[in-house]
Amino acid sequence: MTGGVEEPPVAATKVRAAARGLWMAVIGVLVVLIFLIVFILENEQHVQVSFLGTHGRLPLGVALLLSAVIGGIAVVLAGLVRILQLRSGRKVKRRPSTRRTHH
Repeated sequence: MTGGVEEPPVAATKVRAAARGLWMAVIGVLVVLIFLIVFILENEQHVQVSFLGTHGRLPLGVALLLSAVIGGIAVVLAGLVRILQLRSGRKVKRRPSTRRTHH
C-alpha cells in the first residue's frame, strides 16, 4: 500500500484488461459492420453472377462481399490444414526419442 490507497489485486487488473480488450474488439467489429452496410447500400446495382453452373442476379455489393467471405474461408481452411500438417509432423519427430536430453 502506498499513501493509504489500496492497489487492486492482480486478478482484478487482468479481468479489467480483458474486459477493456473485449469492448475494443466489439467497437472494432461494429465499425467494420457499419462500413460494410454503407458499401452494400452504395453498390446496389444488380449484376449477373455465375458460379459452378448456377446463375443469378445479385446487388454488386453483396456479390463482392460474398466473394470476399468465400475467399477468407478458403484462406482459413488452407491455414488450418497447414497447421494440422505441422502439428502432426512435430508429433512424428518426437516419437523416436522417449527421453529428452538437456545440454
